Amino acid sequence: MPEGFDMKWAAVAIAASVGVVAILGMFMTSWMISPKRPSAQKGIAYESGIPPREYRWSQINIRYYIFGLLFLIFDVEAVFLFPWTVTFLKSPAIVFYEMLVFLGILLFGLLFAWRKGALDWR
Repeated sequence: MPEGFDMKWAAVAIAASVGVVAILGMFMTSWMISPKRPSAQKGIAYESGIPPREYRWSQINIRYYIFGLLFLIFDVEAVFLFPWTVTFLKSPAIVFYEMLVFLGILLFGLLFAWRKGALDWR
């Protein structure tokens, strides 16, 4: 075994132990000081502030889903532009053309969604 190897793992074990004890302590403290008054109202499902009723079928328009997906796609892809600027400063020639391809794919997707009418809100 290399010199000092056991001391490095001892520090890891101590840190892990402190972490586990801290988490368990927080859970126990939360359990001890939380109010405990059971009721039937607390046992029901709660979603969006609307109390549940008997089963009623409601149709949700697919446009909300498609609009949300398009937002998510373009939002996540916009995040890739920030690290690209840092990389672009180091080696501008290669990275510039890679980003042109990336933005071309984005533009193609946007035009495709536009042509299919996915961006029209009726």
